[in-house]
Amino acid sequence: MKYKVFILLCIVVLCSNPMQVHAAKEFNKAAFYSVMASGELNKIDHEIEVVQNTAIAEKQGYEGALLMRKAGLVPKPKDRLKYFKEGRIKFDGAIMADADNGEYHFLRLTIQEHAPNAVKYKGDLEKDKQFIVQHFKSMPATVQKAIVEYSKNSGVLHREDFNFG
Repeated sequence: MKYKVFILLCIVVLCSNPMQVHAAKEFNKAAFYSVMASGELNKIDHEIEVVQNTAIAEKQGYEGALLMRKAGLVPKPKDRLKYFKEGRIKFDGAIMADADNGEYHFLRLTIQEHAPNAVKYKGDLEKDKQFIVQHFKSMPATVQKAIVEYSKNSGVLHREDFNFG
């Protein structure tokens, strides 16, 4: 009997995915924005894994944004295009499904502002800026902080846009 219980316990342990459980606990927006700002490929790859192994509603949007961010960091042009396209499909799907998500508009603005002209991904800069400014106060504090930090070096968003006084 003890042997059967031991075997059953081993099967349960082997069939569970500890990385998935661990990664789901790890995800948090502050860490996500820190990684997006870092521009470090290894951190981006790790955060992609975290997002892929979580069950959050914004999973597709976050993964898409990370992939597009990764595209600007890989050395081979072929890989840049591959990651950008893959990320764009995921991200555009997420923003189409939740067009009122201010965080998505912020992420898209950050990507558009730095995207090369060749990928033709700059068409919504002004629209996204207006949406972000209009909905800033209703966004979560973590996102507000990321927006304020980003606005310090942005050519599109500026601290004055948010009437901080």
